[in-house]
Amino acid sequence: METITTHPAIRVAANNAVTKRLGHWTTERRFEVRAHRGVAVVDLRSPRIPAGDIEVEVDLQHAVLKLLVADDAVIDDWDLRRTDRSKVKDGAGTAVTVPGRRIVVTGTMRHGEIRVHRSGVAILSAMFSRAYLTDLRRAQRERGFPTVDDPTRTA
Repeated sequence: METITTHPAIRVAANNAVTKRLGHWTTERRFEVRAHRGVAVVDLRSPRIPAGDIEVEVDLQHAVLKLLVADDAVIDDWDLRRTDRSKVKDGAGTAVTVPGRRIVVTGTMRHGEIRVHRSGVAILSAMFSRAYLTDLRRAQRERGFPTVDDPTRTA
C-alpha cells in the first residue's frame, strides 16, 4: 500500500449536521472524516485529484458517509474497524471488471454506514444540493457547463 505523507489530511466534520464537499473542491488525496449523528458527502471524482491511492480515515458514530466515486474505483476497506450494525454498502464493488483508482478506507465505525455511489447515483446525489444550484447559476452567467454533478465533464 502506498502511504501518502507529504500533505496533511483534509478534515471533513459532520456533527449533528449535513456536510457536503462536491465538485472540484480539493486537490489532495488524504481525508479525515469525523461524523457524530450526521451525514457527510465527499466527492472523489474530480480529475484534479492527483493519481494514486486516495486515503480516507473515518470516525463515524451513528452517522453516514457517502463517497461519490468513479465507476472503476475500487474500495479497500480491509483495515476499517466496524462495531455494532456498521455497514459498507457498495452495489458495484465486486462487479468492477477493470480496476481503476483505489480508495483505502480506514478508521472506526460505530453504528455507522458508508454508502458508495457511482455513475448516475453519484450524479443524482450531487444534483440534490444547494451547491449544484449555485453552480448552475454560475454556469448560466458564464455561458459554461456545471461541474458539481459531473466533475469530469469537459466543455
